[in-house]
Amino acid sequence: MPIFRDSRYYGVAGGFLTQFTAVGCLFSYGVFFTTFENEFGWSRTLLSASFSIGIFMMGVLAMVAGVLNDRHGPRLLMSVTGTAIGLGFVLMAWMQQPWHLIALFGVFVAMGMATHDVVTLSFVARAFGKRRGLFTAIVKTGTALGQVVAPPLVAASIVAFSWRHTVLGLGLIAAALLLIAAHLLAVGATAQPVGTAHTDDDTSEPAPLAEGSARTRLLWTLCLIQFSFFATLMSVPLHIAPHTVDLGMSQTQAATILSMIGGCSVIGRFLLGYLADRKGGRFALLTGFALLIGSLLALLIIQQPVWLYAVAGVYGIAHGGFFTAVSPTVAEYFGLKEHGAVFGRVLFSGTVAGAIAPILVGMAYDNLGSYTLAFGSLAALASVGVVLCLSLPGRHRIG
Repeated sequence: MPIFRDSRYYGVAGGFLTQFTAVGCLFSYGVFFTTFENEFGWSRTLLSASFSIGIFMMGVLAMVAGVLNDRHGPRLLMSVTGTAIGLGFVLMAWMQQPWHLIALFGVFVAMGMATHDVVTLSFVARAFGKRRGLFTAIVKTGTALGQVVAPPLVAASIVAFSWRHTVLGLGLIAAALLLIAAHLLAVGATAQPVGTAHTDDDTSEPAPLAEGSARTRLLWTLCLIQFSFFATLMSVPLHIAPHTVDLGMSQTQAATILSMIGGCSVIGRFLLGYLADRKGGRFALLTGFALLIGSLLALLIIQQPVWLYAVAGVYGIAHGGFFTAVSPTVAEYFGLKEHGAVFGRVLFSGTVAGAIAPILVGMAYDNLGSYTLAFGSLAALASVGVVLCLSLPGRHRIG
């Protein structure tokens, strides 16, 4: 007997597993920072650059993945990209030169990360209506669990074995889990043909809000909003662990801070998912910005490392909430027919910021010896996002 009578829930499980695995791997990279610094003598600018190149390529490939998913569905696409991210970490075990790390992130890890949002969240947007935000939050909770579980396990594995054995095992496990997730997503996709919405009493497909030039302006606004917060969402998880060590905490405690972000992000995912369902995407995004700016300003003034736990909690709520709110907002304003393609463009605009910001943050630290300028600049950029959000239309229809 099938576990789920409604095959959509297999897709939800596959999306959850994809988020858990892909983002758990990505978050774990911050744990390797000081290890790579000590063994290879690589600067934080270089280590940030490899991550940034991977994030940028993730955005480029996400646009392609969104179109392919709209047309052909998730099975083959997710199988190929899941294998790629696993292979990227496996090959990392043999790297010796900086270009090895850059190439592995820019090709293999980027391929795997390109589909983790655009495919899984487009599936949810099509499969669910009134509860679209709720099920987006459930899928993105997999991200939070990956953030909580993976960094401490990776840190413990580095201590118990070595970093090379750790990345090798991480890659093999990731590939296996993502192949399972691809199968589950494919089963879930049979509930609704590609390009259509599942029709039941829980689903109401939103009509596009605008056409022509109004649609173009709205798309650009969402792209710039994504840019304004994604810079922080890619920089803080990467640099919070070394910043924690700089303030006098151990590497294990730094991994705990990363897990704190992941754990509290669950609250944010359900909070902003609920707000997107009830109040619309505009209200949800504004809530996220308030929390994000508050946490960045707190990072500017705290000196006692113990306060990082509280800041990580507030930041984690904002971090998780943003990742949940965007896909339902795209569906609210643009409908579902080309959700993957539109969502992919919005994601790409964010990855441009996500590629640039971590490098600039690393350069700021290398030149100034602190993250003060970096955190202040990220807060200013997020404030621009607030202004852009205020220019969005209010919710035009309640599902």
